[in-house]
Amino acid sequence: MAYRLDIKRILSMNFFHDLPKIMFGCALAAIATDLFLIPNGLAAGGVTGLATIIQAVGASHGISLPVGIQTIVMNALLLLVVMREGGMFYVVQTATGFVLLGFFTDLFAPFVAPLAHADLMLPAMWGGIITGIGYGMVLRAGANTGGSDTIGQIISRNTSLPVGSTVMAIDVAVCALSAPVFSVENALYAGLSMVISGYVIDAVVDGGNRRRMVLIISDKFPDIAADIMYGLGRGCTKFRATGMYSGAEKPVIMVIVSRRELNTLKTIVRERDPHAIVTVADVTETFGEGFKDINA
Repeated sequence: MAYRLDIKRILSMNFFHDLPKIMFGCALAAIATDLFLIPNGLAAGGVTGLATIIQAVGASHGISLPVGIQTIVMNALLLLVVMREGGMFYVVQTATGFVLLGFFTDLFAPFVAPLAHADLMLPAMWGGIITGIGYGMVLRAGANTGGSDTIGQIISRNTSLPVGSTVMAIDVAVCALSAPVFSVENALYAGLSMVISGYVIDAVVDGGNRRRMVLIISDKFPDIAADIMYGLGRGCTKFRATGMYSGAEKPVIMVIVSRRELNTLKTIVRERDPHAIVTVADVTETFGEGFKDINA
């Protein structure tokens, strides 16, 4: 599939209208990272956590490896792998997020007084809360910062593993990897910070862990359904509906997604069929395979 940067489409999607929100969210997350996480050796998952570990290892050998530059390079390499499936607008969304986050992380680092603390509970807690607010704002504005979400998509596309479980496993692995570099205590507090950040992101984006039920009406349903199943890693249902005005039958796709997956799903639909009709509804609980156990 050939891609071109369609400026008119990007403008029509309010990309530049939301850019200040994306910038503020990235700046807030970067400040919290520089204040609480990096100086206390808290590698709270994702690419930023991995970069924090690499920076510490480099510093012990007299090598300066800024966290922000590392995250930009790693995310750019990951984006090259998934951009063929994601489409140009997804590339713009993701690249904007991780470039701004990496830029602000290194920009603020010399000017922010690190809050290193003997008790790691405070930096873990406040680092998780503030980064969660920042990342949540970025997601609400329709962008994302790449990282473990992108890695999860790559792994899920080539295996039977769901994206959500893969992302969680990656984040836990990064926290565990920090134990030999910092300490087991640091790794545990990094995990705590990661969990807090996740809950705050949910609260900022939609006020909790609710799912979204999405109905998609499109003549290009085979392509959209394939992207949902093999790109997003979610099952979906197709049924036929009849328009009361036209009397014509139309295929309808129904899928249940998380708030993180919703942005990716919107991008999939935009790329496949800009004229598709999409309805999004809140779902308070979802039971069954891939979701919550009905006996829980």
